[in-house]
Amino acid sequence: MDVLTIVKRSRFVFPLACVAAVAMMFISEGSYWRSVGSMDALGTMTTARTNIQLLQRSLVEAESGQRGYLLTGREEYLQPYREALAAIDDSFRALEAHYGDDAQPRDLLRQLHALTDTKLAELAVTMRLHVEGRTRASQELMLSDIGKEKMEAIRGAGSALLAHESRRVIASREDIYRTLLLSRIGVSTLSAISLLALFLYLRQSLALELQQREIKRVVQAERDRLEIEVASRTAELTELARHLQTAREDERSHLARDLHDELGALLTSAKLDAARIKSRLVKAPVLADEALARLAHLVETLNSGIALKRRIIEDLRPSALSSLGLVPTLEILAREYSESAGLPVHCQLTAVNLSASADLVVYRVVQEAFTNISKHAQASQLWLTLRPVKGPDGIEWVQATVRDDGVGFDSNLPTRAAHGLVGMRFRVEAEGGSFSVHSASGEGSLIEMRLPALTNQTKAMDLTVTSTATLTT
Repeated sequence: MDVLTIVKRSRFVFPLACVAAVAMMFISEGSYWRSVGSMDALGTMTTARTNIQLLQRSLVEAESGQRGYLLTGREEYLQPYREALAAIDDSFRALEAHYGDDAQPRDLLRQLHALTDTKLAELAVTMRLHVEGRTRASQELMLSDIGKEKMEAIRGAGSALLAHESRRVIASREDIYRTLLLSRIGVSTLSAISLLALFLYLRQSLALELQQREIKRVVQAERDRLEIEVASRTAELTELARHLQTAREDERSHLARDLHDELGALLTSAKLDAARIKSRLVKAPVLADEALARLAHLVETLNSGIALKRRIIEDLRPSALSSLGLVPTLEILAREYSESAGLPVHCQLTAVNLSASADLVVYRVVQEAFTNISKHAQASQLWLTLRPVKGPDGIEWVQATVRDDGVGFDSNLPTRAAHGLVGMRFRVEAEGGSFSVHSASGEGSLIEMRLPALTNQTKAMDLTVTSTATLTT
């Protein structure tokens, strides 16, 4: 799910999340830098305490070096004294830089500086008296309580500065603790806000998901209703197509019977009358030649009319289909097509068990296939097969195919013979079968249909008769 989808879902979740993220970053950064500042201050305070303690120790070392020199007179005791003086100067410079404009410790530092200068001056005077040879005066000054009082005052001032630094350390620690506490409170608060935003988002996501499910359910229900309606309409159209097909075949049968009974009777009666007239004209030789010629022409015309009537009847309703069966009728159809089109038709026909309506469907589909091939295929030869097959589920089917070696066509594109193929498909599917066309440009075409076989065929023969023939002109 992308960011745009989240923004579109709610006007509040994304701004809340942004505010929480920015606030958490601000609190985290503020706490970090404040803690860093407090830690740096603690470091400088530690350095200041170290300098104060170093200052006191340096004074002690200076006093020890001075007394060692006065007691022994050896110059090597002056080295610690001089180093202590340098360390005292460094400590004062560091402390002055540390306290800066801070009034209270600055006053304590000035007091400590003055006491230290006084102490150092006392040490210097004692050493100068010793150098000048006034040993007794230097010893009396050294043994007096002046030095002790100065050191006590120095320790007091140093302790005051140390106490001040300790208070500052405590304050810095408390500041760090407050910062951490505020950081914890801020993070906890923002975490609660984030959880609230997450809860709102999840609740809205759940509501949206429920809405989508409801929409899908409604769409699925509508789709199911439409599918049921389409299936019902398809069934109605299929039934209507079957009814129209049956009605057309019945009308053809009715018309064929009328042509056979009435027109056939009229033509036969006219032919018989012409035969009677011819027999009488033979006995009257005066007009016999001319009358006989006209009668011969009349007889030929009547024969042509009878033949035309027979062809029309066969086109309307093949009589061989009901009298001879499907295999002989297909052989006759293939032979007549081969003679009229001048193309060899290779037949492999096996007796099968089909209903009368299915026999008629196979005949009509093969007849329509021959018509399409003669119009569009430009084929040089044809193959017609009829045989029983078994499906994967063991059900018996009857398969009929018509194949040619013509120019072929793209079966995915509409062609000029599309309506004929649709008619074939409707005929086959109306009988519960399946219909397919396989073709490619330059590779000919194959029309295949499968119809369910009759399991209890009253006219089935015990032996399977296979007719294999090649019909040529």
